[in-house]
Amino acid sequence: MGKIKKLRSDIAHSDSLFFSFLRSGASSQAASWVDLSLGFALFAWLGLAPWLSAAVGALCGGAVNCVLCYRYTFHAQGCPWKAVIVKYALVWLGSLVLNSGGTEACYHLMQDWPYLETLGFRPDGYYAAARIGVSLLVGWFWNFLLQRYFVFRHSSFDPHAIRIVNAMLPRRSADASKAC
Repeated sequence: MGKIKKLRSDIAHSDSLFFSFLRSGASSQAASWVDLSLGFALFAWLGLAPWLSAAVGALCGGAVNCVLCYRYTFHAQGCPWKAVIVKYALVWLGSLVLNSGGTEACYHLMQDWPYLETLGFRPDGYYAAARIGVSLLVGWFWNFLLQRYFVFRHSSFDPHAIRIVNAMLPRRSADASKAC
């Protein structure tokens, strides 16, 4: 029984690459359900372009993923949240471009392969295959690595990121701060 308790503890608390990757998978899965279901709905039901459907889904999924990664996946509570937000936004914007552009490119490439229709693929299937394939590659080789080694860790960029957030926040007047 001791081995099972240790495994549970490692899954929840170990910062090793393996266990971080497992937790990242769980966080990513939750965020992906938001991302993909919204993207599919926007594409299939509202007729939005593949790139726009993917972008809106990614925005909503990204917010879910950031919160889960901060608290659960990378245990980043010691990192300044202002720095995490800026770093996450930078990585997320790169992910958005890679996912949106990659989905659009793969979707159009698949349309040029008549062989796929003999296998039973249809335009909605092209979108699904392009979206899922691109999403997996970007998630493993862009998001996980940059989140683990940059976003949810202290870095020399943190003071700059904090200044960016502070510059965007409204300043309190002396009277307003006394009232709190």
